[in-house]
Amino acid sequence: PNYLDDVFTTTDRSPNVLRNLGTVFNHGRLAGSGYISILPVDQGIEHSAAASFSKNPAYFDPLNLLELALAGECSAVATTLGTLGMASRKYVHRIPFIVKLNHNAFLHTPDTYDQIMFGSVRQAFDLGAAGVGATIYFGSDDMDRELQQVRAAFAEAHELGMFTVLWCYLRNPAFKKDGVNYEVSADLTGQANHLGVTIEADIIKQKQPENIGGYTAIGFGRTDPLVYDELTTDNPIDLTRWQVVNCYAGRIGLINSGGESKGEGDLAQAVRTAVINKRAGGTGLIVGRKAFQRPMNEGAALIHTIQDVYLDQSVTIA
Repeated sequence: PNYLDDVFTTTDRSPNVLRNLGTVFNHGRLAGSGYISILPVDQGIEHSAAASFSKNPAYFDPLNLLELALAGECSAVATTLGTLGMASRKYVHRIPFIVKLNHNAFLHTPDTYDQIMFGSVRQAFDLGAAGVGATIYFGSDDMDRELQQVRAAFAEAHELGMFTVLWCYLRNPAFKKDGVNYEVSADLTGQANHLGVTIEADIIKQKQPENIGGYTAIGFGRTDPLVYDELTTDNPIDLTRWQVVNCYAGRIGLINSGGESKGEGDLAQAVRTAVINKRAGGTGLIVGRKAFQRPMNEGAALIHTIQDVYLDQSVTIA
């Protein structure tokens, strides 16, 4: 509960940034707990509107997405400039806004993966956002440009008093080898996190790791045998803890992704992800498709169940 006092009051973040971070950490059902629960909706661009909203066409209307965030008593909602611009005057005083600034325009053939700016930091500020978010595809051909663009955007956001959230995703075909997807490897995602906090992301969003050994299996970069022999195990809590350690030893909060919706097993998978994140020293969960690809009452109930993990004092840091 004292996280912001213990960590951010020693940083270079301005009082306005601290106030906006405090608004998120003190909003919704997890208010005052030190944990956060965010509803993210950028999949209409990152995948397609059809793939995202056909299961529940009500969510083609952006105002219904805001209603879901309220029904779920979320800490904040993170979505596109257009969605929040459409809903701003009705909802900005009811739930903190995080404007996702860049997206992969997924309408190329063949498929390409390149995060480009869809909105500006100033537009996010003008519609009342508390924070801005962005994605960097670490390992991609466009990583260097994305890194420089996002660094500049985050610096401007801090100048205007908004906090920053970075989606630290890996994208490179070479990261998949011998049937293993090392885009969710603890050692590679951990380094992506470390690059993210270096450009002053205030919150890191990362996929929960499923394996480790990306550096050694692919045979690139630099690592240390201690990472694999002593500092991690195959336990998913330990793998996630390595992600946390790379976020300045947990001084920058790690929130894990809820992942795609697969139907009947969504609740169990989301709760498992939350338990692992909390036991590893993480800061919360960001769940989108599992919530908005079902009726609103069911989506809100799923979000509440995830929040129950963070409110349950018996679920402790391992």
